[in-house]
Amino acid sequence: MSQPVPQVTLPPGLTLGYVNGQLALAGDERQYGKPLSVDFVSGKAAHRRQFGGGRGQLVAKACGLTKGITPSVVDATAGLGRDAFVLASLGAQVLMIERVAAIAALLQDGLTRAAVAEETAAIAARMCLRHGDAAEQLVALVAEAEFAPQVIHLDPMFPHREKSALVKKEMRVFRELAGDDDDAPRLLAAALEVATHRVVVKRPRKAPPIAGPAPQHTLEGKTSRYDLYVHRSLSR
Repeated sequence: MSQPVPQVTLPPGLTLGYVNGQLALAGDERQYGKPLSVDFVSGKAAHRRQFGGGRGQLVAKACGLTKGITPSVVDATAGLGRDAFVLASLGAQVLMIERVAAIAALLQDGLTRAAVAEETAAIAARMCLRHGDAAEQLVALVAEAEFAPQVIHLDPMFPHREKSALVKKEMRVFRELAGDDDDAPRLLAAALEVATHRVVVKRPRKAPPIAGPAPQHTLEGKTSRYDLYVHRSLSR
C-alpha cells in the first residue's frame, strides 16, 4: 500500500512524492539536481557514521562533545539533518527544528525509516523533530518537546557562493522554498536566550559573524568555521 504524500504548499516546478521508497522533493534536474530526500541509513550518512572521525569532527567539538561530556543539542536550522544525525550518532540527544514544511516532511520520513533500520534505530531514538520557525517560536518548540537545550546549533542560510555545482543545485531548492535567512540576528538572539550553556553558529570560513554580540571563540575548518557564544562550561 502506498503511503500518503504530506500536503504542503510548494513553489511552481517542485513536487513532493515517493522515489524508491523515500519521500523526495523533485524538480527539473538541470536546475535543481537529483530529487532531494533524507537518508540516515545508507549512502553518505552511513559512511560518515562509520568513518567520519567521531568526536574529532568540527561540529562535535563546537557543540562540546568531549570525553565524558555529551550535551543535549537543539539544531534550530535542521535542514536535511546531516549535522543532527552526526551529533546523535555520537550519543547526543538532539531536537531538530525546521521551518520549511516540505523539508520537515523529508526529515520526518528519513527519521521514520531510520527508526526501523537495525543499524540506525538507536541513533534515531535520540532524535526528535518539530516543524516551526525557531526565530519566532524557539521557547515554545523546546517546551513542547520537553527538551533540555544545553547547546543550540545554528546554520543559517546566507547568500554565499558554494564551489560545488551539486551543493549549488541543492541550495537552489532551499532558496526556492525558504529564501535567504534575513532574520539570522533574531535567530541568534532567540538562541542566546534559550541555550543554557552555549550557542554555536556555522559560517562560511571567510564570512563575517552574525550581527549581534561578538562570539567568544571560533573553531575553523577548511571551508567553514564555528562561532561559539558561551554562557557557562558544559562540565557544570
